[in-house]
Amino acid sequence: MSAPARFTPARRHVLIGAAGLAGFGGIAAFCASAASRGLTLRTRAGLAFGTTVALTAAGPDGSAVEDALSDGFATMRAVEAAASLFLADSALARLNRDGILEAPDPHLVALLRFALALADETCGAFDPTVQPLWPVWAGAAARGEQPGAGALRAALAQVGWRRVHLGTDRIVLEPGTALTLNALIQGYAADQVMAALRARGIGDAFVDTGEFGASGSHPDGTPWRLGLADPRDPAVVATVIAPFAGFAATSGDYAMRFSDDRTDHHIFDPATGRSPPGLASVTVTAPTGLLADGLSTACMVLGRARGADLVAAHPGCAARFTGKV
Repeated sequence: MSAPARFTPARRHVLIGAAGLAGFGGIAAFCASAASRGLTLRTRAGLAFGTTVALTAAGPDGSAVEDALSDGFATMRAVEAAASLFLADSALARLNRDGILEAPDPHLVALLRFALALADETCGAFDPTVQPLWPVWAGAAARGEQPGAGALRAALAQVGWRRVHLGTDRIVLEPGTALTLNALIQGYAADQVMAALRARGIGDAFVDTGEFGASGSHPDGTPWRLGLADPRDPAVVATVIAPFAGFAATSGDYAMRFSDDRTDHHIFDPATGRSPPGLASVTVTAPTGLLADGLSTACMVLGRARGADLVAAHPGCAARFTGKV
């Protein structure tokens, strides 16, 4: 028996200060550490992609840091406008509604091109066309049920990445097809935000778009560290990546689930229409947030052994698997 879909907003990662899990004892001490190195530190938080986001940057010129953070948030808004399903008028939402999109946003084209390439590489284990499964599962969960076999078969008949026809000036979906890029958008946004910060001359930055990126060093001059949440108790740090540079993304069975035991959750196996059974979470570190985000979702579907092979095929990437308990 399923329960209504449950969203758990707990963070999947934790920024950790060099002093340990307790961090620096608050933002004042955090800023003081930066000032001791002649840096101005700023952190700005907000909402994007259906979650909380935060950007932290340090540099010798306070006005440049503020401008960089403004650029970072503007970049996130641009990515949302292109590909967020949380915005009813995003380019992706209009494509799903109309089945065709002329002169598509370049962010949407870049995301979809990567999604289709990863679908091809994984023989469809990663598939951006699983969106028709979402209302089937959400509707059943709202009734305290699991979807029936017929409902799943009907939804799966509309799933298949080859049903998407992507050109530089037009995207066409075959009838009944709908896309989700939620498995990529936050990692892609981390890439774009980090590029915006670099364009302003910011070398020391920590980006949280729901997935994470880090460059340079912590305000005290030591490397950044990233704590990974325990998927069964997200308030607990299960392990720490130290040093942390580049990008990290986590996929798991706990952020959005349709059953209390986490058997049914928001990650779907395109072959079955159900959630893959083997893993509680996968964290991938990679040279780009887009790659980390896509690989982590694909690994959840592929399982530990095949997922490890996939990650190993991408230089500079590593994966941490947590099995169900």
